[in-house]
Amino acid sequence: MKRKPNSYNDDRFSDAFRDEDTSSFGGQSRRQPQSGKPSFLNSATLGILTAVFILGVGIGIAFSSTATISPENVASREFIDRSAPNPELCVQFGASAMVTDMRLYLTLNPFNVYISQPSMRPGCVLRTNNWAILEQRKLIDQNQVRECKNRMNTFGFTGPLEGQPEINCIYQNDGAKNLFLNQPGSIAPTVEGQNF
Repeated sequence: MKRKPNSYNDDRFSDAFRDEDTSSFGGQSRRQPQSGKPSFLNSATLGILTAVFILGVGIGIAFSSTATISPENVASREFIDRSAPNPELCVQFGASAMVTDMRLYLTLNPFNVYISQPSMRPGCVLRTNNWAILEQRKLIDQNQVRECKNRMNTFGFTGPLEGQPEINCIYQNDGAKNLFLNQPGSIAPTVEGQNF
C-alpha cells in the first residue's frame, strides 16, 4: 500500500493551523481586522494638540513676564528704570540702580560686626562722559569732578535733580572681585560691558 506524501499545500494542514490560531483566544483571531476607519491620532488631531500646547506655553510666558509690579514685587528691570529719579535722563545717560543705605558697626573687644537694617531707594549711576549734566545744573563743582576723576570713579545720585538730590562719587567694582561672576570651575571671568 502506497502512502500519499504529505504536502504543505494540503488543505487539512492549513485548516488545522487556522483552528489552532482561533482556538487559543476563544474563537477570535489574533490578527486585528483591518478597517477603513481613521486612527485616533491622525495628522489633524496631532496638529490641534500641538497648537494647544504651543498656545499654552505662550500664555504661560506672557503671564510670567507681566508679573504684578508693586513695591513688594520688584522683579523687572523696567520697574527699576521707571522708579529711578529722572528716569528718561537716567536711562539715556547712565543706568538705573537700587541704592542700599546701611551702617556697619565693628567692635574690637569683643570682636563683633553689627549691621543696621538697610533702606532701599531708587537711584541712578551716570557714565563718566555725562557728568556735565550735573555741572550744568550746578549740583557739583569742578573740585568734586576733579577728585572723582582722579580716583577713576563716577557719580551716582538719589532723589530728583530738580529738588535736592543726594550725589556721591562712587567706585565701580571690577569683575575680578565679583564672586557672582567668578564661580569655581568657570573658565574665565566674564568681560564687563558699559564701563561707567
